Amino acid sequence: MKLKKIVDSLERFVVSKSGSERKIKYLRRQGVKIGERCFVQSIFISNEHFLVEMGNHVAIANGVRFITHDGSASWLFREELDAGIFGKISIGNDVFIGMSSILLPNTTIGNNCIVGAGSVVRGKFPDNSVIMGNPAKVVLKMSAQKLLYKVSPGLCKTLDLNLPDTIALLKEKFSIE
Repeated sequence: MKLKKIVDSLERFVVSKSGSERKIKYLRRQGVKIGERCFVQSIFISNEHFLVEMGNHVAIANGVRFITHDGSASWLFREELDAGIFGKISIGNDVFIGMSSILLPNTTIGNNCIVGAGSVVRGKFPDNSVIMGNPAKVVLKMSAQKLLYKVSPGLCKTLDLNLPDTIALLKEKFSIE
């Protein structure tokens, strides 16, 4: 049993340092439902992996945490409740979850949404929402966010460029020698 824990810890460490594809394979083996064309940089999901599901074309940035249970209930009210509090986390299609966000139990994020970095998310959020804050709330519709991106002074067409060309373009745009 002790050897199995060591092997599991070692695998988790290696996977945490690996690319998105390996992280997705690992999480699927753990029971997370993950759609197609996803990009995952964080594997921190509390013990109930089977309570997490992601749609298609979902991006999970580094440091995102999925918390599927409320540990305080069983810790503080153990004698009274003799139970734990658990909840699913569901993420729709075409969603981006920003760096170091925390998704709490009983959270549903609709399709075509952005969750801003560092947000603490709990509850139901509709399609086409930009979600931010602690506690997280809808701050914009995606149509407004798209317009903001289009007029941003930082907009740079880099998607088809290799890394050296991207660096050269950015240095030129921002006057860096």
